Amino acid sequence: MNLIYNSEQYSVVEFGIDDQRDALRSGGYEIVDKPGKREIFIGGILAEAFRKNVEDLIATEPSVEDIDDFLAIYDVLMSQPVILH
Repeated sequence: MNLIYNSEQYSVVEFGIDDQRDALRSGGYEIVDKPGKREIFIGGILAEAFRKNVEDLIATEPSVEDIDDFLAIYDVLMSQPVILH
């Protein structure tokens, strides 16, 4: 587990590849919307696409606002409330 991004709006934790767990065969990411107090875990094909999109975004030397705007795309998928984090 590795914290790869942390702003006032979002935090993103990366989980490494684990062949023993189906959800982590491609690694995974937990994205937390701090003000909304909700989160999502993405794995599999969605995690692979997320990783690629993050690599492309980083190549543009984005601002914190650019990264937060990118992460906001996942807001509609976030339905898990953050209880304790």
